[in-house]
Amino acid sequence: MYRKNKFQAPLKIALVGTRGVPARYGGFETCVEEVGRRLVDRGHEVVVYCRTQRYPGSAEQEYLGMQLVHLPAPQKRTLETICHTGLSVGHILGHRVDAAIVFNAANSPWLPLLRAARIPVATHVDGLEWKRAKWGRWGRKYYRFAESMAVRWSDSLIADAAGIQSYYRSEFDADCELISYGAPLIPRDTSQRLAELKLDPGKYDLVVARFEPENHVDVIVGGYVSSASRLPLVVVGSAPYAEQHTRAIHTLGDDSRVNFLGSVWDQELLDQLYANSRIYWHGHSVGGTNPSLLRALGAGTAVNAFDVTFNKEILGTSGEYFTSPADVAALLAEAELRPDEIQARAKASLEIAGTYDWDTVADGYERLSYKLANHTVRRSGHRRRPAETTSQPQLVRAAR
Repeated sequence: MYRKNKFQAPLKIALVGTRGVPARYGGFETCVEEVGRRLVDRGHEVVVYCRTQRYPGSAEQEYLGMQLVHLPAPQKRTLETICHTGLSVGHILGHRVDAAIVFNAANSPWLPLLRAARIPVATHVDGLEWKRAKWGRWGRKYYRFAESMAVRWSDSLIADAAGIQSYYRSEFDADCELISYGAPLIPRDTSQRLAELKLDPGKYDLVVARFEPENHVDVIVGGYVSSASRLPLVVVGSAPYAEQHTRAIHTLGDDSRVNFLGSVWDQELLDQLYANSRIYWHGHSVGGTNPSLLRALGAGTAVNAFDVTFNKEILGTSGEYFTSPADVAALLAEAELRPDEIQARAKASLEIAGTYDWDTVADGYERLSYKLANHTVRRSGHRRRPAETTSQPQLVRAAR
């Protein structure tokens, strides 16, 4: 664990820009919960900004030692995040903190207010949001603008993957602190909850993802149905703003082999689904280090992933990769013929998971928070606009 100097007093740290905790949605929320609880254990005061009535029990004022501030947000995809963050920043201005961590570059238009109030701030930038199909032309332009604002107005930038770090260096000549996520280690010796779903350990494959085009659930389902695989595919996930895409995915499935569970908030059941699946199929393509992928690795499950830099950075040669339904069908045929190889890749998953530790992640956030509070961090960059090139840099795997 990172040891702070004995003269460094505990800090008051605000975590802003997510749906809040308990973590029930995505990577940012998982990071806030895992890091926030550890910072509290180390004596810091952690304030987490949450969206009112998003989840049951949202009136709670404390969770795992973190102070919760609930503020409203419009239930509209294009406004929810930025409006809630604007209210959160307003609250921070009246309740000063030593350092603020803002999650999601989309929230960067509020950064000048924090800077004007002399509140040091780091922005945890997301994956390449402007590449997501759910954003139209103006949405993509906004995200590109927001990235440049994050570079200009943040005291520091945080990237959770080397590919994202390289992108900001190439496009903006900006440095990022590389702080990845952690992988929870999930025991593989428990499977009693599977009976509720009429599943047997090792006799099904698993997908856990929001139903968005960039997560390629449709590619996985389509390839599965076209294959000769006899095992069921269990699909966990939904999308709050993508009803048409969700219907299209359900249409691709068949009743005999594809089991759509929707969203699963029961963590015990979800962990057992990860730990007892034969193969975890990971279709995410535009994010950084994804918590669903790390959870599968921590469960000791073999992973087949969409063929992009971010996934290869984590899996390396232990993963198998696909880009089309035909690739999925071919990998399923190979899995049937080579069960021993699946077992070997499952063992490799656990080894990879051991290199992603939440305590080490919390060390990085604590160290950065002290640098912010003491004004010893070097500014991330100064370009207002991205570089002309939009080509992606060649990834160099980060040492961990």
